Amino acid sequence: MSETITATMARWAADLSYDQIGEAAVGEARRYLLDTLGCAFGGYQQEDAEIALGVLDEVAGAGGATVLGSGKKMDPVSASLANALMVRVMDYNDIYWQQDPSHPSDIIPAAMALGERAGGDGKDLIVGIVLGHEFEMRLCEAAFPGIRERGWHHATLTAFVSPIVGGRMLGLSWEQIQHAIGISASRHATLGAVTAGKLTMMKNTVDPMATQSGVLAALLAEKGYTGPEHVIDGKEGLVHCYGPEWKLEVLTEGLGESWRIERCGMKAFPTEALTHAPISATLDLVIENDLAPDEVEKIHIRSLARSADILADPTKYDPRNKETADHSLPYVIAAALADRQVTPLQFTLEKIMDERIRAQLNKVVVVADDGIEAVFPELQRVIVTIHTTDGREFTKQLDYPKGDPRNPLTDAEIEEKFDALASPILSTGARQRVKEAVWALEDVASISELMELCVADIH
Repeated sequence: MSETITATMARWAADLSYDQIGEAAVGEARRYLLDTLGCAFGGYQQEDAEIALGVLDEVAGAGGATVLGSGKKMDPVSASLANALMVRVMDYNDIYWQQDPSHPSDIIPAAMALGERAGGDGKDLIVGIVLGHEFEMRLCEAAFPGIRERGWHHATLTAFVSPIVGGRMLGLSWEQIQHAIGISASRHATLGAVTAGKLTMMKNTVDPMATQSGVLAALLAEKGYTGPEHVIDGKEGLVHCYGPEWKLEVLTEGLGESWRIERCGMKAFPTEALTHAPISATLDLVIENDLAPDEVEKIHIRSLARSADILADPTKYDPRNKETADHSLPYVIAAALADRQVTPLQFTLEKIMDERIRAQLNKVVVVADDGIEAVFPELQRVIVTIHTTDGREFTKQLDYPKGDPRNPLTDAEIEEKFDALASPILSTGARQRVKEAVWALEDVASISELMELCVADIH
């Protein structure tokens, strides 16, 4: 009898060492870590994180895992949730979208928390980051159609990957890592309802909870707890329950020959991924042609069917909170027209209710385009046409947005994003120390040393 696919994945993860990872992938791990920390520092300032941290202050146990921003020490399960939520809450961290979307950096807090517990160093953290991106991205490629198209959220997939990262950071055997996968994945399926219709704080919370699930599973497996080995390819496992078609060879073929982290993308805007190309095209047209809001009659967007369905349903034309606004194509395009930028500043409640922006919402028309559907996900094509009140038309087609690996953020742009997000809570000197540590991550003697640099010194 051939071994289960989780055994193959777990064996490779348990054996992976820093020296096996290519130089380019190591460099990408540093870049994604700096971007992730910046997102976490921005997230630390959000209401969602404030509420969650307050609850964790009440329920979390003592431990050696550091909470970003506050510097509090908690048990690793609680710290992984806190940190992952801060990373995710602004919807500004990385993005990979093939058959399914995902944000692989949501798993980095699992590597941080259990890496601290295990006394790991910067090289260990690099291994954890690369490992999380590798399997999260492979899972995004394996289902046809993706599970999101079947009504399930991609946090379902994260629950399979976070225990792999957690187990590797603890130095577990491959058998223990396999059990950790079974423990976490068998009890963590997430409904797509969290990103459908009117959105709530749970939209950015389910993936952190899946990261937390993997940390708990790894700790249980370390003590001898067992989980189903056939959780992907066996009876009533992932493939059985989430049919119809899976290409499971995608999960294991060519492991170590190339690195998925080199194919991931970063966000230039704090919004849902499929809004990025329309925002970029709209900003280009508005700025290049110096268009004022009152000169624009209609903004016509040709995009994917899922963009029209998920990002332009009736609730998205009347956003009343940040979670709905950053998943509203009409809102982000209206903000681009009115403010000529789409940054975290556009997602305060005051700005969301700004009459100058709201007056633009109904000018935005989103339609599905079969030709665009046919080239996705290889291209994230969008065609934006702006019609003016005096009868002019301006059109722009974009095939992928800024931040895509074919048009990546530069190191300098990542630093600018980091500084903008962190500056309200970290001084110039503190930010510089974090950046220096991340750019030389392989030389950092302990993960705890890095985490100690990530404490707010502006209050």
